[in-house]
Amino acid sequence: MSHVLSRIGRRRALRGAAAGLVVLGLLLWWVAPWREEPPGGTITMSTGTRAGVYQKYGELLRTALGKDMPDLEVRLRTSDGSWENVRRVATGQADFALAAADAVETYRQEGRTGADGLRGVARLYDDYVQLAVAPGSGIRTVADLRGKRVAIGPPKSGVRLIANRLLRAAGIDPERDIVPSADGIDTGPGRLGHGLDAFFWSGGLPTDGLKTYTEDSALRFVPIDASLVAKVHEQGGATRYYRATNIPESAYPGSQLGSAVPTMAVSNLLITRADVDPRLAEWLTRIVLKSRDRIGADVHSAQLVDVRTAIYTDPLGLHKGARRYYRSVKP
Repeated sequence: MSHVLSRIGRRRALRGAAAGLVVLGLLLWWVAPWREEPPGGTITMSTGTRAGVYQKYGELLRTALGKDMPDLEVRLRTSDGSWENVRRVATGQADFALAAADAVETYRQEGRTGADGLRGVARLYDDYVQLAVAPGSGIRTVADLRGKRVAIGPPKSGVRLIANRLLRAAGIDPERDIVPSADGIDTGPGRLGHGLDAFFWSGGLPTDGLKTYTEDSALRFVPIDASLVAKVHEQGGATRYYRATNIPESAYPGSQLGSAVPTMAVSNLLITRADVDPRLAEWLTRIVLKSRDRIGADVHSAQLVDVRTAIYTDPLGLHKGARRYYRSVKP
């Protein structure tokens, strides 16, 4: 009897040891990539204007990457915004960039150079359209912009794409019915009432370039209601990436006086190309998610970056390195 029990005990011990090895193997498989020497070299990231959220996010992400990937040099290039960023990545002038989903889709639909090679790394946060006027302005709706001096953003910006679509939805021809200006977040807010009647901006909340002015109630936001967003959707194409929402009353308390402002939003993506090293893309994806709270302390909109939503980079398919990371953390 004792021999039988000992044989049973040995079998159980062997099974237990085998199970333990399987668990250990899975654990090693999961942590192994991060025990490897991190990728090095030099990459270029296209951001945005110096006073915008893209540039601030890029600076903070570069710092985070430097801690976990000390041999990686990250060069930041300012730009006019989403449209220029997409073009730079697609044509090899940048390796990574931040861009709004509508700008990415417009670039793809127009069949621009390198569009087929674009890939997604992560969905980050939403940009909110912010139409600002001087406090005493009589402009109450987008339709009131007819005949006015309006900053619609630089030619290569995502802001201009959005502003033109909103103006057309309101029955305004951006080229004939307004006096257009290419002012961006760097110069537009300061010119309200001094050469400009209105200023379009699309960015995360709050945007530092506007925050200073709202603290002194030096500007007011014009509502963009859901009915106008519905008319934008009628234009088809990339407009499906817009959604009606509100600028929360807490975004700019000095200017909003406790009231939310109806507006339109679009998601932001971190993008790259299919030919970028998968291991580099995997490490970068991991650090984007890992550094969320650290970056979010300065760029509040970045607090919304989450592994459950980051994976949805529509209209782009995921880069294979990014996909490898998301699979490794899938519950």
